[in-house]
Amino acid sequence: MASDDGKRNFALRGEDGNESSVFSGQTPRQAALKAARRLEPGASEAKAERQTLRLREKGTKKVHIYEGWAWEEEAPDDSPEWMPAVITKGNVEKQGIEHLDEI
Repeated sequence: MASDDGKRNFALRGEDGNESSVFSGQTPRQAALKAARRLEPGASEAKAERQTLRLREKGTKKVHIYEGWAWEEEAPDDSPEWMPAVITKGNVEKQGIEHLDEI
């Protein structure tokens, strides 16, 4: 269910169905991008290891499946002082939607 500000909650599901973390966003992709940034980063986007991310939308039986990866790169020249010199970026690619029989 969406809140008043349009944000929805998505639980990150493991292979065993255990839900370890919750990410919020207006779209499933937005939550998946947040989850991807928590993956172990590779040296570059091309060399990053891709992992399956399964996000169940809270209050529904829908599981959004993404392939996600993360990498590190230098912060832009115009970045604020508080930003670290090396940042983690992430990307995702939607694989599909699965419907659970029960929650």
